[in-house]
Amino acid sequence: MNAPQSELAAQLITLLAAGMLVIQLLMVVQGMLLTNIRLFAVQSLMLAAIATIIAIFNGAVDVYLVAALTLLGKVLLLPRLLNRLVRRIQIHQEIEPMLNSTASMLLCGGFTLLGYIVARPFTSLERLGNNTLGIAITLLLIGFFLMINRRKAITQVLALLTIENGVMLAAVALTSYGMPMVVELGIFFDVMVAVMVLGILVYRIRENFASMDVSKLSQLKG
Repeated sequence: MNAPQSELAAQLITLLAAGMLVIQLLMVVQGMLLTNIRLFAVQSLMLAAIATIIAIFNGAVDVYLVAALTLLGKVLLLPRLLNRLVRRIQIHQEIEPMLNSTASMLLCGGFTLLGYIVARPFTSLERLGNNTLGIAITLLLIGFFLMINRRKAITQVLALLTIENGVMLAAVALTSYGMPMVVELGIFFDVMVAVMVLGILVYRIRENFASMDVSKLSQLKG
């Protein structure tokens, strides 16, 4: 691939990575569970597109498989399962988070700055997608914050999935080929199993407490 094509690929990757960050920020302020599930699906679609561009540029067959698994698992399968779970338990809106939207966005702005500061030493690497490492780190930080700030189990499941998206984006940014195939598949299937187990847990919480507020689990102490 020649220099103009390489530049175009780098610009597309940067644009898609920035879109992933915007979607992550929307998930922080969005209270509707079904909307958050759709946002996660769009974010995963952007990640699959980034992996596809990397695979085309580097001729990496393994990354094509990762892109396909991301598309099938996190764009089609998991959102459908989570949509069905939300409709089954009949709870569609997140309760009040610990921090309001204004404070959350200010904190996320700090996470974004921190992500770019941490990634600065790696931006000089001559690799396709190296400038997305700061976004990947920011996705990780905001994902952890989302898990802490929200009390609905479904939103915490989505936060876990966005953290995994950040890990995959970081792997692409650092290596241009992604992580070794065995590692990527291991992480992917671990996350799939974790989401299925958490889905069962969410249903049980709903059955016993008529709520998805995980803080109610403290009532089990005794």
